[in-house]
Amino acid sequence: MTTEMILSIFLGIGLAASSGFRVFVPLFALSCAAYFHIIPLNDSWQWVASTPALIILGVASIAESISYLIPLVDHLLDTVAVPLAGIAGTLVMASTLTDMSPAMTWALAIIAGGGAAATIKGTAATTRVASTATTGGLANPAVSVAETGTAIGLSALSIFSPIFAMIALIIGLLMMIWVVIMVKNRVKR
Repeated sequence: MTTEMILSIFLGIGLAASSGFRVFVPLFALSCAAYFHIIPLNDSWQWVASTPALIILGVASIAESISYLIPLVDHLLDTVAVPLAGIAGTLVMASTLTDMSPAMTWALAIIAGGGAAATIKGTAATTRVASTATTGGLANPAVSVAETGTAIGLSALSIFSPIFAMIALIIGLLMMIWVVIMVKNRVKR
């Protein structure tokens, strides 16, 4: 396995994990990076670098991020976004894997990409439920802003420094698990 392959795997996992926070933000980041020739895409994913894709994904990113700030809508979106995050994570992972066989590409995309996105989304949805339970939903907009910021930051870091994105992802995941455990313990009391 070459260094380029490893970096493309790290890029894909980072963008897939970002999909767990916001479905469209990493897709938009991927579209921007491909449009400006910052990263290469798998041959069958070149359409992501098109102007229409860039516009559609940009509008979808903004709409999704704003919608999460609206009480009750955030919970509805979490319900729909859990399976969508897995799909988006699979797709962004597949699009970034270059010079691999289709079997290897899709196996990695489904397991690593879809798995990372679904795990993050499930944890984020649990965090929102815990936030609602402990604050009556008053903290949910702050949680939403943090999730959007994390999706943007992790997407950018994945594109410009995939190795640091993986390190940040591991640290962030450990911190998120710790926060969820702390909140659950507080709710039990």
